[in-house]
Amino acid sequence: MSSIMTNASALTALQSLNNTNKSLEQTQARISTGYRVATASDNAAYWSIATSMKSDNKANSAVQDALGLGAGKVDTAYTAINDVKDQVDLIKTKLVTARSASKEDQQKIATEINAIQAQIKSSVANANFAGSNLLQNDAAAASDLKIVAAYNRTGATVTIDTIDVKAADTQVLDVAGTGGIVGGLLAAAFFDPSTTAVTPAAIDTALGTVETALAKLSTGAASLGAAKSRIDTQKSFLSNLSDSIDKGVGALVDADMNKESTRLQALDSIDKGVGALVDADMNKESTRLQALQVQQQLGIQALSIANGNSQSILSLFRG
Repeated sequence: MSSIMTNASALTALQSLNNTNKSLEQTQARISTGYRVATASDNAAYWSIATSMKSDNKANSAVQDALGLGAGKVDTAYTAINDVKDQVDLIKTKLVTARSASKEDQQKIATEINAIQAQIKSSVANANFAGSNLLQNDAAAASDLKIVAAYNRTGATVTIDTIDVKAADTQVLDVAGTGGIVGGLLAAAFFDPSTTAVTPAAIDTALGTVETALAKLSTGAASLGAAKSRIDTQKSFLSNLSDSIDKGVGALVDADMNKESTRLQALDSIDKGVGALVDADMNKESTRLQALQVQQQLGIQALSIANGNSQSILSLFRG
């Protein structure tokens, strides 16, 4: 039945058009963002959780960068300290040979030891990475290397874990180049047969100095090796953690096209014909977009026709 006061056909057409426009806007938004929860208004709880998780992931990314820089410093120092240890082992061998050698042979050995001493100095000097040399420091606690290894958040409480390398453990040489683990081995008087042959007792004393240095070098190498292992393990863990967080965020906010398709099937008759096209395939989404645009035009025409019926009824009273 037609009515001048209430045009049911026009209202139905208008409702259908509004539903189509709403579905069209929603589909366009999800195509452009790829999210079903793009803003807090979509789902405040999920949006808040996802935002916090994304923030934590950015912090973890910064930690990974710090670990990468720390790894460079530790790897450089670890390689250098092992090279120094090998050089000190060579000095030990030379001293053992010199114990029963003549003055002339000791002088030749001294020349070889001097070359080894120069190599040790070079190895320490070259252990510099990004302006930091872990093998040449002042051994003070303030010079300890602290590598950011983890970002932890429990509610509003945030803590930072570090991987520490004590400067005192890795001080192969001091800043002046005369002290530290091998400082005594590099002194000119360490082995000097230039005037008289070095006595067996003096060589035994020198060997004792070498053994002490080797023990401390082993401690330093172990400290750096442990830090290196922890860094590698933590880098792998953070990489996996970052992937897991990304997946978790995706589960909260990413558009699930299969579920979206099921939801759209429950819309009014205008949406039923194209609801099954909504999924992660952008070609299918484009097809749905075109269909909705056509339906929009049909809705406008239907509204126009429905309003025309009212005009026809009104004209009956004008004659």
